[in-house]
Amino acid sequence: MAMGRAGLVTAEASGSVVRRILLGSQLRRLRESRGITREAAGYSIRASESKISRLELGRVSFKARDVEDLLTLYGVTDGAERESLLGLVREANAAGWWHSYGDVLPGWFQTYIGLEGAASLIRIYEVQFVHGLLQTEAYAQAVVSRGMPGATKAEIDRRVALRLERQKVLVSETAPVFHAVLDEAALRRPYGDRDVMRGQLEHLIEVSQRPNVQLQVMPFSFGGHAGESGAFTLLRFPESDLQDIVYLEQLTSALYLDKDEEVGQYERAMERLQADCPDPDRTRDLLRGLLQLS
Repeated sequence: MAMGRAGLVTAEASGSVVRRILLGSQLRRLRESRGITREAAGYSIRASESKISRLELGRVSFKARDVEDLLTLYGVTDGAERESLLGLVREANAAGWWHSYGDVLPGWFQTYIGLEGAASLIRIYEVQFVHGLLQTEAYAQAVVSRGMPGATKAEIDRRVALRLERQKVLVSETAPVFHAVLDEAALRRPYGDRDVMRGQLEHLIEVSQRPNVQLQVMPFSFGGHAGESGAFTLLRFPESDLQDIVYLEQLTSALYLDKDEEVGQYERAMERLQADCPDPDRTRDLLRGLLQLS
């Protein structure tokens, strides 16, 4: 599917999160190479040590004046190098499409949506329910309603609309490769009525045939497996100097892991899951079998 103008804006805005992380990482390397403490860097821009830490982790927006002052402190005087980094400031501060859903979107999840939209490879393991990028509208409605029993219909509709908007990443011009492993429990646990579950299974069969999607199911019959720690997401980016990230969602927050040894453990777990699951063709057979039973 070709991306229209709206799709292009979405891709650029999603990339802004990555630009923020890249800029923070470069500022950290410059500071460390000069032997300057976070406290001293913070003092130079009238900010705290913790503010410098958040900037270097890409968790807050950047002000051009602050970056200019930090570059001066770090001895970066070359005009081209300064302009390159200040250009990242402009890109990093671009608003993402998801900001319009701020009324129903937790702040900690906004970062993930930006990273998801900028990734070139997304690998997920899910056990509780079908992953958000693979849900039908009716199934998403049932999941959100179950998870938010006190929410109004308008709030539920907004969250479902956000989920459907996220799914456009899989059919965009810059769509990532998407490898999904779903535990059989996610397919047998009913959300909504029989028609909703049948529709969801049919959708999974259809989506699994897209060239950028690889879907596998971990069957109950396999027994214990490498996903024993629960659901997780692995993100890889086209930018060579950006680390792979592991995303672990919790009830009220999320963890982002980027240390090589931690990411490596999750990568090995994903490789084992993929090796132990039926391949995509046999997974479709398994889905068709579940469809006949529903």
